[in-house]
Formats: sequence, C-alpha cells, structure tokens
Amino acid sequence: MNVSAVPERYRSLRSFAFGDGPELADELLELVIKGVKTATCSTEDEPNTSKPGERWIVLDGRGRPSCVIETTEITYRRFGEVDAAFAYEEGEGDRSLAYWREAHRRYFGRPGRFSEDMMLMCERFRLVEVFASIEPTS
Repeated sequence: MNVSAVPERYRSLRSFAFGDGPELADELLELVIKGVKTATCSTEDEPNTSKPGERWIVLDGRGRPSCVIETTEITYRRFGEVDAAFAYEEGEGDRSLAYWREAHRRYFGRPGRFSEDMMLMCERFRLVEVFASIEPTS
C-alpha cells in the first residue's frame, strides 16, 4: 500500500480490498464510492473481522488506497438467514436476494467454503472519505 497516498489521519488504519481478485475489488469499490454498496459479508473466521466504529482503508484491485469506510453494525447470520434488505444494501447485481444468494454461493464456493448453513459476519458500513485521486466512473 502506498502510504503517501493516504491522509495522515488514516495511516494507522488496517486496509483490505473487497472480493477475491483485482476485477471484483474494483467493481465493488466503485459501488462503495457511488454509495450503492453499504454492506458486506465474510465468513466468520476471516481475518478482516471488524467492530462498530472501526474504520478501514479500502484498496482497489491494484492495492492502491481509495477510500475509508466505517463499520456501523455487525451481525452474525447463517447463509440462509440473510434477508432481502441486507442483500439490497450489498448493492450487487439487481440487488435482489436471489441474485445475492447465487453470487455468494459462487464466491464462497470458489475456495470450497460454501455451505447452506455457513455462518457469516454481516457488516453494514458508511463511506467516510474518498481519496482525491479516485472518482466514480459514470
């Protein structure tokens, strides 16, 4: 991560990129910057667990710092307990629960971690700041 691209007040924050590859990281980051994506989920055992009030630097697909988000809520739910409201807030595809379920079956299935009753850390967040060099496309 290029620390010089990060305002001083954020340099002590942890950083991460959404998704599991550069293309998905950029796609999801764009949704965050546009204000469409305000939620995310991960398996409960992933290292990027958060807590309300924690801020994170979000990296793009090339590892460049792009913005800061702040966790507003954490809940734990089984895959099948994720509801339409949360799926909508994840902001992906047509924002429906059906789309969310199919996309996340594929996502968690790629590393062989998917099960219908897997426990997820469901996180809601707010966009705090977009770094000057990043502008949403379209």
